Amino acid sequence: MKKAKQGSEHELIIKIKVEPRSSRSSIIGMYGDALKVKLTSAPVDGKANKELMELLAKELGIRKKDVEIMSGETSRNKVVKLIGVKSLEDFLKPPL
Repeated sequence: MKKAKQGSEHELIIKIKVEPRSSRSSIIGMYGDALKVKLTSAPVDGKANKELMELLAKELGIRKKDVEIMSGETSRNKVVKLIGVKSLEDFLKPPL
């Protein structure tokens, strides 16, 4: 896995590839140099962004306010800052 850019020891900046309107929400794993995330919400009125932030916070064990979309709010490709996370390796499922 490629290392994500780190701003400080407790801050992680990662690329995310979002797939909206999926049958269920889940973190799929690495997709190239980005983390692939499936969401049930449609990308309307910020619903998918809100669901993404809630899902990441829940799965990574951090607060929702510690998830910030830095760029790509209207795109499937996003850059997200996670505060309080050193590495995603512990949270990702091994590839099949």
